[in-house]
Amino acid sequence: MKLCFRGVRGSIASPGPHTVRYGGNTTCLEIWSDDGQLIILDAGTGIFPLAHSLMDRLPVHAHIFNTHSHWDHIQGLPFFIPLFVPGNRVNIYGACDPVSQQSIEDILAVQLQYRFFPIRECELNADINYQSLREGDAVQIGDVTVVPVMMNHPVVNFGYRVNCRGKSLFFTGDHEPSYNIYAPTDDEYAMYQALIEQREAHIIDVIRGVDVLVADSSYTEAEYPAKKGWGHGSFASCMQMAESAGAGQLFLTHHEPTRSDDELESVFQEAMRQRKFEIAEIDLAREGIVIEW
Repeated sequence: MKLCFRGVRGSIASPGPHTVRYGGNTTCLEIWSDDGQLIILDAGTGIFPLAHSLMDRLPVHAHIFNTHSHWDHIQGLPFFIPLFVPGNRVNIYGACDPVSQQSIEDILAVQLQYRFFPIRECELNADINYQSLREGDAVQIGDVTVVPVMMNHPVVNFGYRVNCRGKSLFFTGDHEPSYNIYAPTDDEYAMYQALIEQREAHIIDVIRGVDVLVADSSYTEAEYPAKKGWGHGSFASCMQMAESAGAGQLFLTHHEPTRSDDELESVFQEAMRQRKFEIAEIDLAREGIVIEW
């Protein structure tokens, strides 16, 4: 199993001289299974350089799993070059909107309207198929099983566990640990707290024993109170998640776009000095690095 980070920034692409070491592209993970299946988690701007790397491997058969529909996780999709090439097959998976009941196809087709993009979906030449998922719907692709689990974000966000011949990876997408919206003196506090604990326990059960955990760690502990409710985690919350689930290796991602590489390394080192959780390996996700196991 092989993982390559193609985009590790959150919210908006942030290219420039101060983000060269870790990369300025938004979220995209490239995964290759042992039998050569291509799994792509999210289609942020990082999917564009991935697309270029695939052009000498035609025909392409790719499976793109979307965590959620915020721009930084879908804005690279219209620029995924294999979509324009006859003979390629691209399967796109994601959640349906529980309010509007729109499918993943409906949601993503919006960005290919003329008001946003000069090429319509009907003009793409690849064989494109969509599959809307619900939590727990396992997708079997060759020797790979991909299982979605609902995470905590202002819109429906799936984390994905990828299993392949005894090897495993979990990607949170955007995730903020749940917190009680009621005061301890409120009548609803205990009931809501029980629901939170049940939900968090379920997420940990899905992640449990994973070899590689890739988690949204946008904020420091000092920054988090001002960002509470925005749907993102912190260095400490990701370390706690990794320890609770017994993850073998933790990669911190969705780096704050206003942070330079130097600043990112500085806050990470401080978080490591303050850490209360024993994880064997913790590192910052870096665009272009490859992990094989």
